[in-house]
Amino acid sequence: MPKLRVSAFGLSIDGFGAGAHQSLENPLGVGGESLHHWFFPTRTFQKMHGSGDGTTGVDEDFAAQSMANLGAWILGRNMFGPIRGPWSDENWKGWWGEEPPYHVPVFVLTHHPRPPLVMKGGTTFYFVTEGIHEALKRAQEAAGGKDIRVGGGAATIRQYLRAGLIEEMHLAISPVILGSGESLLEGIDLLALGFQCTRHVTTPSAMHVVLSNTK
Repeated sequence: MPKLRVSAFGLSIDGFGAGAHQSLENPLGVGGESLHHWFFPTRTFQKMHGSGDGTTGVDEDFAAQSMANLGAWILGRNMFGPIRGPWSDENWKGWWGEEPPYHVPVFVLTHHPRPPLVMKGGTTFYFVTEGIHEALKRAQEAAGGKDIRVGGGAATIRQYLRAGLIEEMHLAISPVILGSGESLLEGIDLLALGFQCTRHVTTPSAMHVVLSNTK
């Protein structure tokens, strides 16, 4: 059965999924890039960005699994870009250049309408103003029976968690302390939601934790 899942989500020791003060210069917030040092060298990441071969091993296994069997993504607006409020223009097309790494439909949660944005490589961004359930409905229709990945940010994942809709989460906990930023699990009772730790593996760069919803 297709899943709504969170995969390869970088987390600091103190629970932040991004640093504070996101900007054009710091897309992941101050210090947020350090949460993904386990991911950047992997073969999966290097192939996505056209840089040649990369590392193998446990980190690569989790990286590859995070991209497998995906038919659609859901993102919060902050994951699409640093612009806030109404779209002043439509020149901003995301952080990734002309060919984003998704290659499937991506549904972006926003309060401000914008026409779909067709990019190279099979990615189309759809901007959804009707909330998380409508975004999920449209993603399910587009996914063709494959999984849907909630890419973040932290606030978007919390919304889907509170609604009891996420079935699996893979968190990559890096040996990093951020001190402030976007907390992933603030106000979330994972046990009450039905989550259990079903796998955990440690590498020099991260502790990979898989949480499955048993309800």
